[in-house]
Amino acid sequence: MIRTTSRRDIFKLAGAALIASQMPLFAQAASWATKPPAASASGFAPDLEARFEAFRATTPLQNLHSVVVLHDGHIAFERYFSGLDETRGESAGQVVFGPDTQHDLRSVTKSLVSLLYGIALADKRVPPVDTPLLSQFPEYPDLARDPQRADLTIANALTMTLGMQWNEQLSYRDPANSESAMDAAQDRFRYVLERPIVAAPGEVWIYSGGAVALIGRLIEKGTGQALEDYARSALFEPLGIDKFSWAKGTDGEAIAASGLRLTPRELARIGQLVLARGQWEGRTIVPATWLDASFTPAATVRDGQSYGYLWRVGEIAYPSKGGIRGEHYVMGVGNGGQLLAIVPARALVVVVTAGNYNAPKDWQVPDEVLRHFVLPSLKT
Repeated sequence: MIRTTSRRDIFKLAGAALIASQMPLFAQAASWATKPPAASASGFAPDLEARFEAFRATTPLQNLHSVVVLHDGHIAFERYFSGLDETRGESAGQVVFGPDTQHDLRSVTKSLVSLLYGIALADKRVPPVDTPLLSQFPEYPDLARDPQRADLTIANALTMTLGMQWNEQLSYRDPANSESAMDAAQDRFRYVLERPIVAAPGEVWIYSGGAVALIGRLIEKGTGQALEDYARSALFEPLGIDKFSWAKGTDGEAIAASGLRLTPRELARIGQLVLARGQWEGRTIVPATWLDASFTPAATVRDGQSYGYLWRVGEIAYPSKGGIRGEHYVMGVGNGGQLLAIVPARALVVVVTAGNYNAPKDWQVPDEVLRHFVLPSLKT
């Protein structure tokens, strides 16, 4: 069921220690710098490399491709590997990964689309989130007349609480998978909007790449630009990201739910932007108010996490010298083991990429890296 949470309540999720210290949920972080700080100033234990090797020796890390860790805006740890990879389901064979190697982000793409909507909203180029969804798609008058769909809002798409039938539990190679069927449809947006209603809007969280396709389309309608072009001008270029790839469907539309490719360092830049409350080198890229709204839990995810505007939010427990400790996080996750995690109270950004596509049992690799290597290695 959907769970409403006040902004005051979100601080409860950050843990008692964060509240007691009265630290802001998101600190004003410096712009990301590629030059690593001295080991003693990195915020991590000085034997970080040795810790990683010990961790690697005892933990299965199936087809891990990269780990990039920023602390206080600097790269504190960075490691790349070789492994099997693919691009949108097409095998890329054995790849030697490095700082300049782009990687499928898969569903981490969704979280970046949320940032784009927030930027466009601040410029008054897209409607407020409480706007009726079907009013923005007048090309489907028959659907707009359906009383079951009258109460759908843009916020329902952002929080995946549309209450529409959708199934991505199947392999994405299976044409019965809803996202695969959407990509193959003659009109992807009608395909999404005409799905059978199975719950009232706002009541149930149903994972849906189709919801993100609608958000991407609203951005295109409002800005008059293709999604990838708006992403370039509004987000990537201001951050100094000059190369990216965004896969398109057979209809020529950018795949808003999962089509983006960036290098791990570039993805870390975006995490640093989030950590800095949307500020980059003295300029507001994403309004802080949008980030606040995005990270306010709106729905409960099946695994106990909460969901905001295309971001997962919650608390992660990890072993520390004093026992088990918890940290509040926001994150984007993707098929195969892709992760962008921001841990605000520790000024931490973590990016992990892996190649375990369509193998959910191996998607725990990023969680293992974050929970059993990165967080326990922080200085207390």
